[in-house]
Amino acid sequence: MNRAIYLFFRLMVFINRFIPFFIFYYIADLLYFLLYYLFRYRRKVVTSNLERVFPEKRSKEISELVRKFYRNLSDILLESIKGFSTDINTLVKRFKILNPELLDQYYNEGSDVIILGAHYANWEWGALASGMQTKMHVIGLYKPLSNQYVDEYLKRKRAVWNMELASIYVTTKIFDKDYGKPKAVIMLADQCPNNLKHAVFVDFLGQDTACLHGPEKHGRRKNMPLLYADVQRVKRGHYTLELSELIGNPLELEEGKITEIYMKKLEEIILKQPENWLWSHRRWKRTREKIYEEQ
Repeated sequence: MNRAIYLFFRLMVFINRFIPFFIFYYIADLLYFLLYYLFRYRRKVVTSNLERVFPEKRSKEISELVRKFYRNLSDILLESIKGFSTDINTLVKRFKILNPELLDQYYNEGSDVIILGAHYANWEWGALASGMQTKMHVIGLYKPLSNQYVDEYLKRKRAVWNMELASIYVTTKIFDKDYGKPKAVIMLADQCPNNLKHAVFVDFLGQDTACLHGPEKHGRRKNMPLLYADVQRVKRGHYTLELSELIGNPLELEEGKITEIYMKKLEEIILKQPENWLWSHRRWKRTREKIYEEQ
């Protein structure tokens, strides 16, 4: 079955090679119709999350946000596949780092950095296009797919474009490894942690939220500067990534502050355009009280 799924995935990548972008987005519109109206994919989860975060909004406003979310989701799902069949020059034109000189500064200083991002707008194109816009060795930490064929394909494809994919299960080894030149480790740390034993709790979008401890742990352990990668859609099919320094010296901060600063930055971005965040995951499915009860 895994082999069959892989072959189907490769077929989709191949077919996308011949679909012009102006036609491609008509297909994305069709996917939106299927996800929102026909399959109602996680509609209850999306609506519940938005109502929870925006209790002051009327039902009509929530419904409009839900529709916008599914339009965003449809675009990024298909763009993720098309990215693998798009030549790198075209992709870099469509996904541009606005200030790569900030990474050049750390590269020239011989300093490793952590780049924090989120499941916001098109993070997948960032994993493809970012490596070609910096001198640093770029590593994206991710959870390996259950389909080993697709997983290996993704790693090979991104390696060609100066992006190493590394399993979250070897995170410590990645941070400790010497690559012969400065590295930038990308962490998308905005989802609910599976292992809540070491979760860091912060106020996020008005909710008591369990957060991944990885940026906190490794930022302090290696005293690496932490940057934020703000990805925004300029227009359909075109994105920018703007880097900003969140924390220059993690050891100067008390425990928990790194996570708090990161989540506050993400919150500011989400509140400007909520529809671009991934509302379809159950971000607040387990409360602090329930976690303590389980221990």
